[in-house]
Amino acid sequence: MKSIRYQSNLTKVRSCPECGRLEHGFLRIVCDDCKHEKLVAFSCKRRGFCPSCGARRMAESAKLLVDDVLQGYPVRQWVLSLPIPLRLLLARYPKELSNVLQIVHRAISTDIIHRSGYLKKQAKTGAVTYIQRFGSALNLNIHFHMLFLEGVITQEHGKMTFKRVKAPSHSNMEALVNTISQRIAQYLEKAGLIQRDIDNTYLDLPINDEDSLLPLQAASVSYRIAVGADTGKKVFTLQTMPAKDPDHLGQLAKIAGFSLHAGVFADADQPEKLERLCRYIARPAISEKRLSLTTTGNVRYELKTPYSNGTTHVFFSPIDFISKLAALVPPPRLNLTRFYGVFAPNANVRAEVTASQRGKNSPRLAEHLKDSDKPYQARSMSWAQRLKRVFNIDITICEACTKANVKIIACITEPAVIQKILWHLDKQDSPITANSCRAPPLIESKQIRTDDYVIQRDFNFGA
Repeated sequence: MKSIRYQSNLTKVRSCPECGRLEHGFLRIVCDDCKHEKLVAFSCKRRGFCPSCGARRMAESAKLLVDDVLQGYPVRQWVLSLPIPLRLLLARYPKELSNVLQIVHRAISTDIIHRSGYLKKQAKTGAVTYIQRFGSALNLNIHFHMLFLEGVITQEHGKMTFKRVKAPSHSNMEALVNTISQRIAQYLEKAGLIQRDIDNTYLDLPINDEDSLLPLQAASVSYRIAVGADTGKKVFTLQTMPAKDPDHLGQLAKIAGFSLHAGVFADADQPEKLERLCRYIARPAISEKRLSLTTTGNVRYELKTPYSNGTTHVFFSPIDFISKLAALVPPPRLNLTRFYGVFAPNANVRAEVTASQRGKNSPRLAEHLKDSDKPYQARSMSWAQRLKRVFNIDITICEACTKANVKIIACITEPAVIQKILWHLDKQDSPITANSCRAPPLIESKQIRTDDYVIQRDFNFGA
């Protein structure tokens, strides 16, 4: 019997192509002044790899971090990559991610506090971590992007004070990655997930595993074909660039497959740079701009940055491409965004150090409720705000009369009604096609007018 997890991941793969397609449902939006109408397609709202839904989540997450959490602080990005066997181990046991992340956070935060001249009891720091499950070649690559405060927060005479520290040196990073690798290995050995002898270290994965997703994850993490006649072979790649010099990789420290990088920094007066950084670490797994089909029907995916050996493209058969997507979908109830230190949900000082004053003892909540121990929760962006932030489209303003008197009049979900409306548009020589609502750009798109409707063709967004 196949795993329920595996079937659920395949369901998400099937629903992704329906995202932003008018033939699967849409809203009718009308202006009360000039009666101008337009159609807005639905989204699949799936986790994992949908480019459209991922772009919306990326924009909302970046806005939350910049405006509500990290505003006014210098921030440094720390990126920790794991050895390939540990990527498969953490994919198989996702609950161990929390314990591994706590080990990493304690090591880095202790280093920052000590470099600032304080002890752990005297000062605190904070971090926001994104767990990324994908590599640039659509391979399963669990790694951590951590935004740490470039300094510590102390409390003196009842007042919070921020003290900045200098950038970490290469010796600091080498000591850190050595500490992190040893502590993670000790924890996993104590948990019984790895076995070590004098010469080697082995994963302790179950032999008769009923989880049918494990073979797909194992193939994805090792750049191999998971299904078909070529199962087990390396994924075909194209090398058109000269190999890079491994001695010039910037601020980087490596040991035993662990890689720690801390070369990206955003100062307190650089909110635009910080938002670009937040968008980067919260980006979706797939970029449709780099995805294409070959003349033989295979899937070609262009790497954003060529590998050190000059590889620029990877190729998959259609069925193997689906298996790669299934391996990237995160397990249910696995939170991929984590807050630590002074930004942790239960931190007593969170409301005092964040711009939104979210958390315990929030002054904003105290103004409305007597129970000030209850955390204050800021409201998320509305659907209209997401469309404007992600796609630069303001649906609250009519394109015809430029008045802000637009409202939703109908939600069209019945297949017969959908076909009738789209048939009417086709009869009016509308160029709408089955692929007309895919691939959303971040700038305002061109619009095609047909009678009283405006069909948004070259992007998709969710309701």
